[in-house]
Amino acid sequence: MLPAIVLSVTIDRPWRDVYEAFWRPADFQRWASGLSEFALRQDGDSWVGKGAEGDIRVFFTANNAFGVMDHRVIPDGADAVHVPLRVIANGDGAEVQLTLFRQPGMDDETFARDRRWIRSDLARLKALAERG
Repeated sequence: MLPAIVLSVTIDRPWRDVYEAFWRPADFQRWASGLSEFALRQDGDSWVGKGAEGDIRVFFTANNAFGVMDHRVIPDGADAVHVPLRVIANGDGAEVQLTLFRQPGMDDETFARDRRWIRSDLARLKALAERG
């Protein structure tokens, strides 16, 4: 089992609107900086891209009625990283929750950096969603 932390942001828009605006894989690149650096392009049932540290392949959850936006990132030559991501109702608004797993061998500094990075991405998502 991997240690995990759930990071979330509250968005002043109905959850369904948030989900519909951001569930498509191409839309992730608007707010998820970790994926946008790879300039992902569709390749069959996955998306591929090249980054400074190598190639990645990403599998995204299909559109669904539950607000699930999970994805699995597979860096070239490394184990898959699972990223659970949910958009849920929070009254008249939405809560976007991302579970960050501490990967094997990850030191405290890297895990803290990843938390800051995710918080920044979630803030970007909030800003985009609330602008409409």
